Amino acid sequence: MRLSVDSIIERLGGPEKTAELTGVGTEAVRKWRQARAIPPKHWPTVARAAGVALEDLQPDVADTPSSVTHAQGRTSDMQPSASTAAVTAPEGATAALILADGSVFWGVAFGAPTPAAAVGELCFSTGMTGYQETLTDPSFAGQIITFTFPHIGNVGANALDDEAAKVSARGLVVKQDLTEPASWRATEDLDAWLKARGVPGICNIDTRAITLRIRDGGPQTAVLMHAIDGRLDIDALQREAAAWPGLEGMDLAKAVTCDKPYAWDQGVWEWPAATKPLPERLRRVVAVDYGAKRNILRCLATVGCDVTVVPATTSAEEILALKPEGVFLSNGPGDPAATAEYAVPAIRGVLDAGVPVFGICLGHQLLALSLGAKTYKLAQGHRGANQPVKDLSTGRVEITSQNHGFAVDEKSLPNDVRVTHVSLFDRSNEGIASETLPAFSVQYHPEASPGPSDSFYLFERFVAMIDAHAAKNAA
Repeated sequence: MRLSVDSIIERLGGPEKTAELTGVGTEAVRKWRQARAIPPKHWPTVARAAGVALEDLQPDVADTPSSVTHAQGRTSDMQPSASTAAVTAPEGATAALILADGSVFWGVAFGAPTPAAAVGELCFSTGMTGYQETLTDPSFAGQIITFTFPHIGNVGANALDDEAAKVSARGLVVKQDLTEPASWRATEDLDAWLKARGVPGICNIDTRAITLRIRDGGPQTAVLMHAIDGRLDIDALQREAAAWPGLEGMDLAKAVTCDKPYAWDQGVWEWPAATKPLPERLRRVVAVDYGAKRNILRCLATVGCDVTVVPATTSAEEILALKPEGVFLSNGPGDPAATAEYAVPAIRGVLDAGVPVFGICLGHQLLALSLGAKTYKLAQGHRGANQPVKDLSTGRVEITSQNHGFAVDEKSLPNDVRVTHVSLFDRSNEGIASETLPAFSVQYHPEASPGPSDSFYLFERFVAMIDAHAAKNAA
């Protein structure tokens, strides 16, 4: 490239002006700088605005950043290598993870073969358990998950632990070979489970190096590819990773939501029986599915909600026609600002009708946007089952499960919305409540129970709000 990406961005007036000109977020522009390449679809616009030729935007091989050299002959803890042209895999390697910055991690393939590359945002999750629940959480749509815990596969897989009907994650990265299942609940091993669902994986690479890279440099895109014939075109795959636009500005709720409304009537698990019996009194609750986890629906049913699940694009009029006593806004993937285009009008209509509202994760962010706040992309997302959160009203600290790459900007909250919870990791927002409307939400996952059920009280609070609102209207 005759001109560096940095110099072109400066010609355009900086990252903000570049983002505005090309219709992307500033996070995408940061990734262009990181990858030292501008996606080809933006070349005409950038070339005109910067006063350069299209050939000036084409990256040269020399432009791709190098890392450390191949780990020759090793299949454990493989280190990143420099990006080169189509190459034969090192001895023992059968897959590669190629990052947008040009780093290549060779490893061993498992799961489903990848005739086409699996491309997405590379993230890491710190949970020591629950890998099946993580993989089937729709909030991971568009992402390749790196598990920091080395022993993955030790409880196998079974149909009861799925959080959704399909796997939305695009791939997984683990340190060691998959562990053989040692749980009486397992019906198949993880490798077979992944193959049946078309999900690729790679192991025997240095997941600590990947985690540190994401922690220190922020999220970036990556490609996971199995070397089916023993060779990979690394340069082409790196360009594919660099060209992927990232999650900022991406609405993924439509891709994971249900096709049509349905009823949910199962409570939470209660071993060795099946599920807890439901209370006699049930409140009509509409759950808007932006990527809802099944255990959230179980928790709602357990506290006394007669749940009807509706698609993400359901309008306020359609929701209110079901005569709900409460409305729940579910978790989900993607950029809340993009999903807000159709979600906020619906939520605003429900709020204006005075119906109690409770949101979790993406639902929390969408409620905040509906109340007039803004959201932003975190430098490091929160993903794992050991995230400390402080309840500001009680001073109590909850150990929570989380999965989000965006957050609510507390400075943008209107005066009639108060902060209820904060992260003790980075002080980012974890909960809000309206002072004038029956509405509250949390960023974390109270249904996930990473240990004790620290946060189950939030479902009970929602039901109490519904009952108090009904009593007030009846008075």
